Amino acid sequence: MRLAYQGEPGAYSEAAARLYSPHAETLPCHSFDDVFEAVLQTRATHGIVPMENSIGGTIHRNYDLLVDNELSITGEVELDVVHCLQALPGTKIEDVKIVYSHPQALAQCEQYLKQLGVTVEAVYDTAGGAKLVAEQKLHGAAALASRRAAEVFGLEVLQEAVQDYEFNITRFFVIGGAQPVDGNKTTIVFALPSTPGSLFKALSVFALRDINLSKLESRPMRGRPWEYLFYVDIEGRRDDLQTARALSHLAEFAKWTRILGTYKGWDRTKIAQV
Repeated sequence: MRLAYQGEPGAYSEAAARLYSPHAETLPCHSFDDVFEAVLQTRATHGIVPMENSIGGTIHRNYDLLVDNELSITGEVELDVVHCLQALPGTKIEDVKIVYSHPQALAQCEQYLKQLGVTVEAVYDTAGGAKLVAEQKLHGAAALASRRAAEVFGLEVLQEAVQDYEFNITRFFVIGGAQPVDGNKTTIVFALPSTPGSLFKALSVFALRDINLSKLESRPMRGRPWEYLFYVDIEGRRDDLQTARALSHLAEFAKWTRILGTYKGWDRTKIAQV
C-alpha cells in the first residue's frame, strides 16, 4: 500500500496515514487535488484526506473533489490533533511575534493566539509552517504543528496542546482501492428538486426504515446559484437490504444520487495523539 497525503512529513495527514496503515509507504503531496491525482494516476494505491474537524468544521474542498473524481471512499480515520507552538532552539515564548500554520490550525487555536498577542500568517500546511521557520531560520517566529513536525525540522516545542478546546479531532477519508468486506458505513450525495418538502421526503426514506444518519451537510452546486448537494453518512452497508431499499426509494424523486463509498467506521479505541 502507498498512501498519498497533503503536506510535508510531520503533517497531521501523514499521522493519519500512519495510524491507518503503520507499515504503508507514504507519498507527500502539495495540495488536496494532487492527492486525488496521485491515486488516479496510480502513483499511489490510496489517498487520505481530512474531511472535518470537531472545532474548525468541514474541509469543503475535499467534498467537492469526491464529486469531481471517480474515486470511492474505502476507509475512515479519526485523529486526535494536538497543536504545539514550536520555534528555533533557544526561542522564548515572549520572543514570538508571528505564527505560521494552516488556516484550520490557526482557527483551532484562535483564543490562545489572541492571548499571545502575535500576528498570524496562513500557509498551505501545518508542517509546512514548521519547515518555513526552520529552513529560513526565522527568529521571532513560530509554527503551530505536531510534535513530530518539530522533530522532523529540528524545532523546539515551546508549549504543547495549545488548541482552544481539549477535544480536537479530525476525521479523514481513505480514497481508492477496493470496498472493504467489513464496511458498516456508507456516504452518499444527492441533489433534490426545489419543491416543498423535498428534503423531508429524502430523509424520510431512511427514518421509515430505522436507518441512522451520522452526518448531513449541504453544499452549493457550483455554477447553479441557490441549488445544493446533500452529503449524508449512513450507518449501514450499501448492499444491506434496508439500506438498498432506502437508496432505491430516494432515487425515485431525487434529481440524481451517487454512492461515494462503503467503508468501516473508525474504532475510537484506536485513537492516538500526535
